Amino acid sequence: MGSLYLIRHAQASFGESDYDALSAIGQQQAVILGQMLAGSGLRFDRVLQGSMKRHKETARLCLTEMSGTPEPETADWLNEFDHQAVLCGLHPDFADPAKVQAFLRKHPEPAKAFHKEFEKAMQRWMQGAHEADYAETYGQFKERCRRGVQTLLQQTPADGNVLLFTSGGPIACLMQMTLELSDAMMLRLNGAIVNASVSRLPFNGDVLFLSYFNDHAHFGKTSAPLLTFR
Repeated sequence: MGSLYLIRHAQASFGESDYDALSAIGQQQAVILGQMLAGSGLRFDRVLQGSMKRHKETARLCLTEMSGTPEPETADWLNEFDHQAVLCGLHPDFADPAKVQAFLRKHPEPAKAFHKEFEKAMQRWMQGAHEADYAETYGQFKERCRRGVQTLLQQTPADGNVLLFTSGGPIACLMQMTLELSDAMMLRLNGAIVNASVSRLPFNGDVLFLSYFNDHAHFGKTSAPLLTFR
């Protein structure tokens, strides 16, 4: 059997002007991930990355720690859904970064408050009752991921290993497809995926299986600051 190894990008710069760039912690996470993979004995036939900056930076820092790994290929189907568009579907004023900052300043735990609103926005997007509000509907996002992974499986040898640098949304979507989960469970999984974690999906032909999900043991027991979710 071959396997897909799904990497969620390292921590991006939440609350900064360029969210897509890795934070200082994110850079550490990517390096540690690469060191773990280098010592694992795994060999990869292909490396794919989304086209977002956080995907490419995670891949670059991770692969620098490894040897004999193919150059990454960019695959747009690995890109995250447009979280800004999803959020603005519920809160149109959040298109203005100053309004987001003002919202965050009002709350003693801004990250938790933001996450709560983001979950509401996700539910609105996923329910499908307001599809005209979004350039990419939830159904279109899922179809993008399905087609992307099916094409990848068709192109990959039966015993091939592929390393994929992507985001929480596509990972949760592939988990939903593999395990036939509900949309509600997909949303819960999406919120639980640790930055720079690894999930492994073995495959047989075009059928995916789950080996493990959201592994972040490479950060160790005393590295709480490295355990991030956004």
